[in-house]
Amino acid sequence: MQKKEEILENFKTAIKSTIKSLSNKDDLEISFGGQDVASENNKLRLPEISEIQNKISFDITRAQADSESLKLRYSNKKILKNFEPNGSKAKKLYEIAEKIRYESLGTQEYKGIKDNLLNYYSKQKPPQNKLENIYFAFENYLRKEFFQSIKGSKIEDIPTKYKKNFDKAFKTKINKIKDNIDNQKIFNAAISEIIKKLEIEETSDYEEMDNKKEEDKNKEVSNKDESDQKRESKFDENQEMAIDTSIPELDNLADENDKDSNEIEIEETSNESEKRKRAKNSFGDQKYKFYTKEFDEIVVAEDLESEEELFRLRQNLDQQLLQLKSFISKLANKLQRKLLAKQNRSWDFDLEEGMLDTSKLSRIIIDPLNSLSFKKEKETEFKDTLVTILIDNSGSMRGKPISVAAICADILSRTLERCSVKVEILGFTTKHWKGGSSRELWMKNDKPRSPGRLNDLRHIVYKSADTPWRLAKKNMGLMLKEGLLKENIDGEALKWAFEKMSKRKEERKILMVISDGAPVDDSTLSTNSSDFLETNLKNTVQWIENKSNVELLAIGIGHDVTRYYKKAVKITDVQDLGDVMINQLTDLFKDDKRVLN
Repeated sequence: MQKKEEILENFKTAIKSTIKSLSNKDDLEISFGGQDVASENNKLRLPEISEIQNKISFDITRAQADSESLKLRYSNKKILKNFEPNGSKAKKLYEIAEKIRYESLGTQEYKGIKDNLLNYYSKQKPPQNKLENIYFAFENYLRKEFFQSIKGSKIEDIPTKYKKNFDKAFKTKINKIKDNIDNQKIFNAAISEIIKKLEIEETSDYEEMDNKKEEDKNKEVSNKDESDQKRESKFDENQEMAIDTSIPELDNLADENDKDSNEIEIEETSNESEKRKRAKNSFGDQKYKFYTKEFDEIVVAEDLESEEELFRLRQNLDQQLLQLKSFISKLANKLQRKLLAKQNRSWDFDLEEGMLDTSKLSRIIIDPLNSLSFKKEKETEFKDTLVTILIDNSGSMRGKPISVAAICADILSRTLERCSVKVEILGFTTKHWKGGSSRELWMKNDKPRSPGRLNDLRHIVYKSADTPWRLAKKNMGLMLKEGLLKENIDGEALKWAFEKMSKRKEERKILMVISDGAPVDDSTLSTNSSDFLETNLKNTVQWIENKSNVELLAIGIGHDVTRYYKKAVKITDVQDLGDVMINQLTDLFKDDKRVLN
């Protein structure tokens, strides 16, 4: 027994070493347990090897370990997410294709991996669950294209009904994905388009659950050897499991990181505390709702364009900044002096400990018997501060307005960073004009009345609070990208920015909105009341201004936005930024305590 355990432990140690070596992740935590492969952050869990005598267990573990190693080495999660198609079935097929890609790269480079994977996949059998057949067929179809060394095995047993559809969809694209197997961006984009052409009939999670339950029920009836007691026990277990899993899903939906928590129209309830809680979550606007959030995205600027394109766009922005170089330099210095003066820095001198006061070293030279003098900086009342700049990336900002906004964000970021103020730069727009996937889903579901927000949100992080300006400056040019600017749904963008700020530890939080007027989204306004988005913006602004510790300031580019914001100014040109930013920001940085309702 001891020898078997020793063999097993040695095998696990070898697997761990192999994974770390292949993935180039020496700090990866690897464990064995459970039935499925699971990975999260910097942890990887493989299934337990239960039978030491069973060689199949070892073969499966080797193949799974190799596959996960290649995934960590070759697959970029951000790129994968960026081209992900809509629909649960389409997403699963998309993930399968990516799996084939990184495994194929591994088999080309490592013979040992190739033998392990081919040995494992050649023994696979079709799933008993008919719902899984399309995934099995799709994986085998691609595996046949990329792993052509296997002949006469199960890998080639693809049902005719699937093969015809796959041949038709891949006909003109198969060479492209093969030629770009080492370029994930091109590969993922091509695969996503192919999957859309397959026109897969999507079923809801509830329909799949019902189908699975029906299959399980049929199996249970046909199984003559199973006792009534076991059936009842299984039924009770399933019931309990359904209850247990439903509650966390609701909790997770409400607490999901960096996502809005708007609820569909809140029904009347006699529980007053619940009402208050819901009112808080909806920012005082209980009537605002959205049709679906399935197609919304929060994306970092680097994932929307290549490094080369971001560099080119930044150069375009620098050309515009060049004309204002002298003005910007004076503005930045003036603003910096004002803000540093607000910090009231001062020192205590002639102390027995602290920092060495070098200005008094001459006394030691003159008389060595004099003691060293130390100084210490006094406590400053200037609070640890975060400034979030939220920029309207709508089509109406195209041209001069978006250039002014980008320049404004660039100047503020550089200047405030010198004053030890954290700066975050965010943008908001939509993924499509006139509704996109959200509208398509609404139309597919027979166009229910008053659907709420009916477009796909795109919220962009140009610079996070903890990223230095020099590392994020290239992202500012993305605002000049043709085709990026579409519709603007300001209320939900404000809420997103506010919730991001709420999770930060800074004592003082200032939210600066740069916009050119009212929220506009044709798809939403054509199916709801004409003031649907405007009312939500007003209610959201009012909630932040009156019931939070975030200080809100708006800059209207060419438009007066005082009807939405209490503190708002209008500028028409970059030259106007000087007085606006210096006066408004220095006023905000005064040490006044806000009284919250």
